Amino acid sequence: MNESFLHFVWQFQYFDKDDLRCTLGDAISIFDPGYKNTHSGPDFYNAKLKLGSISWAGSVEIHIQSSGWREHRHHEDPAYENVVLHVVWNEDEIILRSDGTPLPTLVLQSRVSKDLLLRYKRIVHSRHKIPCAGRLEEVSSLVRLSMLDKAVVARLEKKAGIVLECLLRNNGDWEETTYQILCRTFGFNVNADPFLQLAQALPYKVVRKHGDRLDQIEALIFGQAGFLEEPVSDEYYTHLRREYRLLQKKYGLARSQMRRVQWRFLRMRPANFPTVRMAQLASLLFRQKNLFASAFGVRSLRDLQLVFAVRPSEYWLHHYRFFREQAKAAGSLGRSSIENILINTLAPLLAAYGKAHGDDSFTRQAVQLLQDTPAEDNNIIRSMKDIGWECQSAFDSQGLIELHNTFCSRRRCLDCNIGFSLLRPGAASPRV
Repeated sequence: MNESFLHFVWQFQYFDKDDLRCTLGDAISIFDPGYKNTHSGPDFYNAKLKLGSISWAGSVEIHIQSSGWREHRHHEDPAYENVVLHVVWNEDEIILRSDGTPLPTLVLQSRVSKDLLLRYKRIVHSRHKIPCAGRLEEVSSLVRLSMLDKAVVARLEKKAGIVLECLLRNNGDWEETTYQILCRTFGFNVNADPFLQLAQALPYKVVRKHGDRLDQIEALIFGQAGFLEEPVSDEYYTHLRREYRLLQKKYGLARSQMRRVQWRFLRMRPANFPTVRMAQLASLLFRQKNLFASAFGVRSLRDLQLVFAVRPSEYWLHHYRFFREQAKAAGSLGRSSIENILINTLAPLLAAYGKAHGDDSFTRQAVQLLQDTPAEDNNIIRSMKDIGWECQSAFDSQGLIELHNTFCSRRRCLDCNIGFSLLRPGAASPRV
């Protein structure tokens, strides 16, 4: 039992209302359960009900045990002074208002059907990682699609929010923000945070001053990332090290320089090594002098492939790491890597720009690009496909990732349209 189940029961009034009374004995008539509060304060606001002969409009607070009121220190919070009804599963303690009068309390334990409670326990405590596994076909395609759309929007808004926070830190500089978000994407999950730290430690305005020299861009990136600290006799490495020493002093970069141990190589394909990604990033920054304009000039996946069709310098065509030559190493960014940049950099940037300027056309463009881009392939997508989800585009895969991470893995079935559809009274009984 948890409070989310009681929220569900109260919000949709799934309990027996025959001779409904609070623990003080007053009859209760519920005209409106109120609106669920997603911010701080009581759980439901603007509820309308009648206690005895008096009509009330106010908030409703919900706990499993009535003592939760005191444990959560609501008696010390003025925001809870307008609570007109305390809804609990069990009353283990009489709760008093600040003026000493008893708080009207409704106990639901004997009023919720055993079938609904069993339904809830079976889905939330399912042995499957995805609670509705094996029952997805019971949910209409309309409900599934509406929840997928909701999840995609939530994920895109979440990513746009990260961009806007970054923009705020950069004092409204879209070029610097585009650079930082792009660098983070080049980390491809495992090294995303170190790449973002690198971008913050090496401002784009510094990189742009050396935009006509690939070797100096490489020196700045590898040096600031902490890879140019070994005094070895490798011609390419020695040249970059010398260039970085001069640039580090010129721009005062020593204090923000990263350490090599911050980068992860373990259990990664060599083509995804951070050193390879840095070489590809350097080539991109050398070729594209204006990242913001380049990103916003993209109208299709083909456009993006042309923008990112960059070849790293000669050294990195034969190396995955410094000093370890290979007959053939990584070259340009692969198709899946470019698609990843569209999903995690371009689409969020477009959505954030639209939000910042009140122009929904940019959000629609972001959604269209996701719909035109092939679906991602990872463990989450494969597990969602296994239980019956179809996944044709990045729009689908982004929605499924959000659905999995925000709802399924956290067992938030009561906040999901699919879980609600399976739990509502009248739904087919779950198979044992």
